[in-house]
Amino acid sequence: MRIRKAVVTAAGWGTRFLPATKAQPKEMLPLVDKPIIQYVIEEAVASGIDQVIIITASGKRAIEDHFDRSFELELALEKKGDKRLLEQVRLTSDLCNISYVRQKEQLGLGHAVLTARYLVGDEPFVLLLPDDIIYSQIPATKQMLDIYDRYQCSVIAVEQVAKEAIPSYGIVETKPVADHIYQVLSLVEKPEPEEALSNLGIVGRYILTPQIFDALEKTSPGRNQEIQLTDALALLLKECPIYAYEFEGKRYDAGTPLGFLKAGIELALHRHDIGEELRKYLRELDIK
Repeated sequence: MRIRKAVVTAAGWGTRFLPATKAQPKEMLPLVDKPIIQYVIEEAVASGIDQVIIITASGKRAIEDHFDRSFELELALEKKGDKRLLEQVRLTSDLCNISYVRQKEQLGLGHAVLTARYLVGDEPFVLLLPDDIIYSQIPATKQMLDIYDRYQCSVIAVEQVAKEAIPSYGIVETKPVADHIYQVLSLVEKPEPEEALSNLGIVGRYILTPQIFDALEKTSPGRNQEIQLTDALALLLKECPIYAYEFEGKRYDAGTPLGFLKAGIELALHRHDIGEELRKYLRELDIK
């Protein structure tokens, strides 16, 4: 069965970026000249996804406006004869079919995914977290879809993380089955480094079978009364296999101010129109 739908989470408060996110969604902060969330939606579309379901919350209206038509802006650009910008603006609203559902309470990633149940239906889907921006020649989602086609099971993206960073990740215990592909043996959410069974941390790309929704319904709330997706995956693992994939590409943690700055600089350096000028500027910096 071809995977047609992707769920993108965008319901968090963005507290690590306050005060910038007091009146605007964190997902709309610009990386170079596009908001964070647009990168992951473009990745999904480039991977063959037809429909994107964005999970939002109160105060996130700017996301809907961004992916909607803006007739006044289009008319102004058309009158100016700025065909390049007009094409970019129209492309944003024509990326794909986008639906929205609100998470009414901040009850964790697992709860957010559960709110999309009736829009996803009884079919496998991709889950993308906008905090994780992945730069790669082949979109990370496309790489994972190829793994799904091979095994027809849930697939989670992983990467090796530093020991001191382990408490910030869901960690998987695995056994290798192919190059960069592992069968998951167990999962634990944010363990202490000395308790972790590996250094493979889960990052924000998943392919999930619809059985995940029943697992989420059975998952008990954890810290702060939040329902964790990792805990639901641990329940799902008792019923069916899950595979982990160490993707090819570079991930940027755009969910922290420092990671966001690094992502913006490196993505700009890859741009043919501004990369060389930025590289020259960085070489000339003399900051003490």
